[in-house]
Amino acid sequence: MEWSAQVDGYCERIDPSFWAEPVNAATNAAFLISAFIMWRRTRGQGLPLAMLLVVVLAIIGTGSFLFHTFATVWASTADVAPILIFILIYIYVANRAYWGLNLLPALALAALFFPYAAVTVPIFSKLEFLGTSSAYAPVALLIFIYAVLLQKRVPKVARGLQFGCMLLVLSLFFRATDLPICRYVPLGTHFMWHILNAIMLGWMIEVYRRHALSDQTKDIP
Repeated sequence: MEWSAQVDGYCERIDPSFWAEPVNAATNAAFLISAFIMWRRTRGQGLPLAMLLVVVLAIIGTGSFLFHTFATVWASTADVAPILIFILIYIYVANRAYWGLNLLPALALAALFFPYAAVTVPIFSKLEFLGTSSAYAPVALLIFIYAVLLQKRVPKVARGLQFGCMLLVLSLFFRATDLPICRYVPLGTHFMWHILNAIMLGWMIEVYRRHALSDQTKDIP
């Protein structure tokens, strides 16, 4: 693998220069803003996992900025890896906080994300309009599954996850339409993925924060 090889997969990029994607690069600030807001809301509340998610959220913004400026294979890895880490941590958090599982079962279920993705990504990739966004579609499906299964146990959390799922689907729409509408909208739509995804990830942390701070007996019928 040539780590320094150039990657050009977005409408806004028309040359290999550092600032070839100024809007895509700049809108990564949305992740940092979201992380700052959630840091302010979470600090001092005894929620180390929430704070860990906040840190990873900030790293997601940094990694994505590197990708949309350097646009290389190594920068792509810096973009994707923190997102995967956030997903795995949140699944673990959901298993612990929403399902009340012990450490090992929660970790084991989080690890099942890999075979789950291995099965579902090829299925979503058959939907040509998704393009490379097919790699993220299984995450939206997983959030929806958790929301449905948790409706009776923790209805407030379930509603929060449903809203998060809708935000992710909307952000995936803008990610998937970036290249198809490029001839009509030279700027592309990938920047909306950044903005909406930053809001969505911050919201998912907020769902956990509210649940962790609430009297859980009030949330269980």
